[in-house]
Amino acid sequence: MLKTIKSLFFFLTVSAAVAQQKMPDLILKDLENKDVSIKKDFVEKDKLYIFSFWATWCGPCIKELEEMAEIQDEWKQNLNLEIVAVSIDDSRTQKRVKPLVKGKDWNYKVLLDTNQDFKRAMGVVNPPFTMIIKNGKIVYTQNGYTPGSEQELYNKLKTL
Repeated sequence: MLKTIKSLFFFLTVSAAVAQQKMPDLILKDLENKDVSIKKDFVEKDKLYIFSFWATWCGPCIKELEEMAEIQDEWKQNLNLEIVAVSIDDSRTQKRVKPLVKGKDWNYKVLLDTNQDFKRAMGVVNPPFTMIIKNGKIVYTQNGYTPGSEQELYNKLKTL
């Protein structure tokens, strides 16, 4: 019982620390090999940004991104929102990212975190990991994916 309480306390402490964190000053590449500044390109006032950390080898990640691709237009009708998929594929598997994204016809920005600097800066352990950014600050995080998680995410977005 004590072990469970300690684990819960640790999880809540880590979640609270991440939720107060600002975006790091990093440059990533997009699928067209253009530089994208994490800190400067995602700061539009009162716009919500969903960052989804994923990899080509992660089945739940792909399922989550497929679900978000299907419902993002509906979400955007009600919210000032942009979805950003951050691939954490390393240099060996990065070449699979662009064909997968094009094949799935995902209509959102995809960034390549090949060295996993952004992943480490955000404290992401395993994908899928999703966070909502508002005014340059992390306001919500969600680790893992199960069917229906996208509705939970949307419900949270509506409160921000």
